[in-house]
Amino acid sequence: MTENSAGWNLQCSYASLPKTFYSRVEPTAVHEPKLVAVSASVAKRLGLDASKLQDAEHAKIFAGNSLPPGSDPIAQAYAGHQFGGFTMLGDGRAILLGEQITPSGERFDVQLKGPGPTPYSRRGDGRASLGPMLREYIISHAMLGLGIPTTLSLAVAQTGQPVYRHGPEPGAVLTRVASSHIRVGTFQFAAARGDLDDLRALADYAIHRHYSHLTDSENRYLDFLKAVIERQASLIAKWMSVGFIHGVMNTDNVSIAGETIDYGPCAFMNTYRASTVFSSIDEQGRYAYVNQPSICQWNLARFAETLLSLIHNKIEDAIGLASQAINDFDGLYRQHWLMEMGRKLGIARVADGDEQLIVEFLQWMEKLELDFTNTFRELADQRLTGDQYQTVSFRQWYLKWKSRIDQSGVSIDDEATRLMRIANPVVIPRNHQVEAALEAAAYHRDLQPLEELLQVLERPFDRVESNLSYRDPPPGGDGDYCTYCGT
Repeated sequence: MTENSAGWNLQCSYASLPKTFYSRVEPTAVHEPKLVAVSASVAKRLGLDASKLQDAEHAKIFAGNSLPPGSDPIAQAYAGHQFGGFTMLGDGRAILLGEQITPSGERFDVQLKGPGPTPYSRRGDGRASLGPMLREYIISHAMLGLGIPTTLSLAVAQTGQPVYRHGPEPGAVLTRVASSHIRVGTFQFAAARGDLDDLRALADYAIHRHYSHLTDSENRYLDFLKAVIERQASLIAKWMSVGFIHGVMNTDNVSIAGETIDYGPCAFMNTYRASTVFSSIDEQGRYAYVNQPSICQWNLARFAETLLSLIHNKIEDAIGLASQAINDFDGLYRQHWLMEMGRKLGIARVADGDEQLIVEFLQWMEKLELDFTNTFRELADQRLTGDQYQTVSFRQWYLKWKSRIDQSGVSIDDEATRLMRIANPVVIPRNHQVEAALEAAAYHRDLQPLEELLQVLERPFDRVESNLSYRDPPPGGDGDYCTYCGT
């Protein structure tokens, strides 16, 4: 344990659950702990003094060589459907240090990712390489800047020893922060074991931690299911509105808290194509951009199955209630998607006909192979100078859109533009720019591209001179670009 000068205030309420849900384990020490990145904004959110996190002692903490005061390190058990196949899993390369209680009373998990093997490692080394950990650091910060619920990255530390994947790579540990790491897969683990008392204990804990307003509900487990469905419907709509593709929407990567979790083979679209897949392992396109809403619903159905015995003591009634909740996902998602996409077109309150207007714009973009982010932003800024905006198809659509804005009683140059500019980012983490920053940091010890990219992503909606060079998609488009899990 270290002296508490940075503001650590850790507890571990998760350890109050039955011991089947976790294993006590400590990180494995590394040779040469060295800090690569520490997020001042995330530290502030946690009530930590960022200036105190830069010392050699915290390099040891963030690499797993020592523990902050109050730590109670555990690895969590869970299961999951991975590309449709069910398996028992667990934190094979992650250790939860505890829950940081902020000065305002908020509770956040603080987890090390890549600190060595755990009982769930399944013959793996429990380690992580620097590139993928920095990728999660970048993308999670980008999601935060875009206003999308996400796990956060507090720090990345190098270990001074290699990990071996396709070849030797520099080792690293990511410090990840989350409202919690409770997943659909955590409930699948409990249900698969068949202990109703354990399942109820987990559900009550999750409700108390994330949905405390449901504690006295008449059927709190059904209402819990509905609340998680609502949060996930909102989350996926936000992903879709910025062209984000998660890449590995397994049930163990679905957070009960409604946050984006696990930034493995994720990426943002450049050219708009609904069928886009970036993940190297998603050969069938299961988790393609266009499939994300339906896959989310499928995952939530698996969650509903775990709660049936809690929802009603008659299984037929439980199935009926849960099925209705799952069937409601379509309508909830559509509402959120229309709201997000409507805002991107300057429509504050969607009405009949708006969905068709949105779909026609997307179809036009896809046909002309246009950049998703830049096209929306150019419309928001009324910078319609490219050849694509002189086509008959666009001019016809534009007149319909302008008529719709006029009907809402606002002007394109005033309220509609303001709404569009806060809904359409100028910059996203372009894949080629992310790769360049990772290459420089991981293999050339040059952190400047990483730091500059992070600075731009903090304010993605601002059209300023320093941002403009980050707007451009890669020459020739994405081509055969693909991403990897980084395990």
